[in-house]
This record gives sequence, structure tokens and C-alpha cells, in this order.
Amino acid sequence: MNINWKQDPRLRNMNPQKLSMLTEFAKRVESTPKDQLVPTLLNLNAEASRKGIQFSNEETDLLITIMSANMTPNERKRMDTLRMLSQNLMRRNTK
Repeated sequence: MNINWKQDPRLRNMNPQKLSMLTEFAKRVESTPKDQLVPTLLNLNAEASRKGIQFSNEETDLLITIMSANMTPNERKRMDTLRMLSQNLMRRNTK
């Protein structure tokens, strides 16, 4: 993953805890085989929930945009699938 995402000006207003979670997730994604991204995302979601951290839809969109900037179209499609899965999990957890 390209480290330039950390320079994105949209991150300036993000909660430091959320930014820390994003940085940790980026590190995990770099070392995770593509077929293991779903479990990695699920683990991150669970970890964020345990810490009382919830990403808004706008923050999630921002994160996906930043993280998928240098991906191939197939990788972006996979990321979109992960995003939908994450949204479904968040909805389920708030019920």
C-alpha cells in the first residue's frame, strides 16, 4: 500500500483513535494474502467495536477511497465487497 494516503487532507479532521485504527489496518492489509482480507476486516471491525470506535459512512467512504487509490479494478471490486460486508455487520451490531 502506498504510504501517500497518510498525507490526504481529508484525514486532518479524523479522530486520532480512528486514524490509529486505519494505520493499523493498513499495516495488516499489506501483509495479508488477498484471500484473507475478509477475516482481517472482520477482526478489525470486532476490535474497533471492543474499543467503542465506530466509523461513519462518510469516514468509511474516505477510508475505502484512500486505500483503493492504487489498486487494480479487480482489487477495487473486492474492496467494495468488503465495504458492503462491513456495513452489513455494523447494521447487525447496532440492532
